[in-house]
Amino acid sequence: MKTRIYLLYTATLLAVAGPAFATLGGGTDTVSKDLQALHANHRAKAVKDKYSVEEITADAVTVREYVTLSGVVFGVAWNGYVHPDLLQLLGIYSSEYTEFHNKTAKNPGKRQQKITTKNIVVEKWGHIRSLKGRAYAPSLIPYGVNADEIL
Repeated sequence: MKTRIYLLYTATLLAVAGPAFATLGGGTDTVSKDLQALHANHRAKAVKDKYSVEEITADAVTVREYVTLSGVVFGVAWNGYVHPDLLQLLGIYSSEYTEFHNKTAKNPGKRQQKITTKNIVVEKWGHIRSLKGRAYAPSLIPYGVNADEIL
């Protein structure tokens, strides 16, 4: 009986597992997976002094992933027709975001949202067909880099 429950549980997890996105705190391997997950038609990389920016463009959204020189994703920004799935982008921080998001008062007329938790900052703004946002872990931002560079 326990074996059946375990197999059913494992099968359910595998069935609902979606495509992997770069995640805050994740390594550069998560950036490579985005190219496939987003069915991207363009990929660019910009190297800065203290980090690099991987840009992936898909039909509905462009995602920029900010990676430290040691290979850790410290921020993600996007713009497009839709917001990407934040639960996937936030990785280990997704439950913290969800908890704070659920506690935040809803204001349907407001076009900007900012959630700041102990470990992450998530901002979303824009209007129909022009949605933007960013998420970052302040503790992961390299020394000398300003959070405003994550755009």
